[in-house]
Amino acid sequence: RLLWPQTRPNLSMPFVKSSWDEALGLIVKALANTDPKRVGFYLSGQMSTEDYYVANKLGKGFLGTANVDTNSRTCMASAVMAYKKTLGADYVPVRMEDIEKADLLFVVGANPAEAHVVFWRRVQKARKRGLKVVVADPRFTDTAQGADLYLPLRPNSDIDLFNLIALRLIRQNRVNRTFIARHVQGYEDYRRGILALDERALLAQTGLDETAFEAFFNLLIQSHNFISAWTMGLNQSAQGTDKNLALLALHLLTGTINRPGNGPLSLTGQPNAMGGREVGGLATTLAAHLDFTPENVAKVSRFWRSDRVAAQPGLTAFEMIESAERGEMDVLIVCHTDPVYHLPNRNRVEKAMRKIPLVVEINAYEGSETAPFAHIRLPAAPWGEKEGTQTNLDRTVSRLRPLYPYSGKARADWEIFADIGRRLGFEEAFAFRSAKEVFDEYRTMTRLSPRKHLNLFASNYDTLNERPFVWGEGALANNRFLTPTGKAHIHFVTNRHLSEMPDDTYPFILLTGRTRDQWHSGTKTAAIQRLLQHKPLTFVEIHTEDAKRLGIQEGDQVDVTSRRGRVTTIAKVTEHIRRGVLFMPVTDRHVNYLTHDLLDADAKEPDYNHAAVAIRKV
Repeated sequence: RLLWPQTRPNLSMPFVKSSWDEALGLIVKALANTDPKRVGFYLSGQMSTEDYYVANKLGKGFLGTANVDTNSRTCMASAVMAYKKTLGADYVPVRMEDIEKADLLFVVGANPAEAHVVFWRRVQKARKRGLKVVVADPRFTDTAQGADLYLPLRPNSDIDLFNLIALRLIRQNRVNRTFIARHVQGYEDYRRGILALDERALLAQTGLDETAFEAFFNLLIQSHNFISAWTMGLNQSAQGTDKNLALLALHLLTGTINRPGNGPLSLTGQPNAMGGREVGGLATTLAAHLDFTPENVAKVSRFWRSDRVAAQPGLTAFEMIESAERGEMDVLIVCHTDPVYHLPNRNRVEKAMRKIPLVVEINAYEGSETAPFAHIRLPAAPWGEKEGTQTNLDRTVSRLRPLYPYSGKARADWEIFADIGRRLGFEEAFAFRSAKEVFDEYRTMTRLSPRKHLNLFASNYDTLNERPFVWGEGALANNRFLTPTGKAHIHFVTNRHLSEMPDDTYPFILLTGRTRDQWHSGTKTAAIQRLLQHKPLTFVEIHTEDAKRLGIQEGDQVDVTSRRGRVTTIAKVTEHIRRGVLFMPVTDRHVNYLTHDLLDADAKEPDYNHAAVAIRKV
């Protein structure tokens, strides 16, 4: 645990214990004397909604910088963008309980048996009453082992698969024409685009045999209730938004949305990633699901009683790194996340971080990869010590209640940001005395949204002790979507192959993902790994035939290299991965020396899953 404030004048000096007054004084002095455009906040899905709210209010509302982003940018931004383009808002139209009414669950680009185990338990129960599960993945994962049908999809062919399904649905007249006519716009353009595609070419691109595809298609057309579920395998791509749009289109074509047991269910990766999105944790939104428009900026300015509110979207996660690289970032505050570890192209990230004059790390734990690049470290209370609220992946808001008092000199994150705000002279705006007061202010702020789908104003902090609150219930009643016309938009996209492609020098595609026993970097679990039966933290999966050709055996030490770096790890030889594909877990703290910093043009989400690499035995 990080238990007390620490400071140092430069990166070559050791940290020394400090008081809160001294550490915050240094931060406030820097913020007060820095152009807001050169200030960044990088937040985390491990923060409570109250933590997020106060940080966002400080940055966007009173410092006047929109450079307030969250590590949700690296996992959910593509899904957010697609929901907004299709449905009109960042709104997940499925609850986890809907799985009990579904006939078919299509899992693509996700491994919930290992990464979303609570949801997967529900799936296992639903299978006993007849739910069919289809899994598309280049790896035969634990999720695939529990499926009725496995599709060994070629990496980066998701759009081809979705378009192939759409082509079949349209050609066989299996679309829901009544639903489309009443509730979907853009269909004729979409239809023309899809019908111009070549069915055989799409199937070849997916790498699937015809029998497997036909089995899936027959399950789909026979299913009255259909849920799709996905996560980083779609989102973390240079075409992440397009992949999401192509999948959402299938629900619009079939009308399998806005009724129990149906719809697209994005599997949010962190405990409060959705809560962060609600309050404006993304640099591309203002607050309470309000985008940056003059009207919304005026609304928020009146609500916060501030004439300093940022008026334009700010820098997203990797754009802050690019800004630092140019020498244009003077202060970066990192809260409960580890950008040096988890942002792509780590060699580039490290060089950029060294150029920032003041890096502040707010964390509950020692040992982060970002700590060597920080000048000030502040101890924060983690789950179990602080109270507040968080939003689950299906819009369910619940209370966090402390089990223990704060350790050492730790504080809740909202307390830290509020203290900074008061020291900057904004005493009234940051006079919060409890998490409840923060929640109540944010709850009231949600009334600013003209569509009222984010109806947290109807919740009550105290009653969350007994019963969670689900926001947005009935928001799409009568199939009226959250767009200006009330109709959903259907978007035609094609696979433009924007990701890095293999070649003779780097002939493999590297995938990344989670494993069962560790959560993200293993901050909490890795310390006791020797006491547990667990999957290892570091390895690279390689297909048996590829390993044989390269003289690699199970347990061999191998070097994996890309155009950006090299990682030494242990070979895991398996039949459960496509030939030409490697897999490394995100718990390998060096994996991002290999990954590419290509960004999705719409969502600004990095492409973690398509790095061209080579592998050799050491």
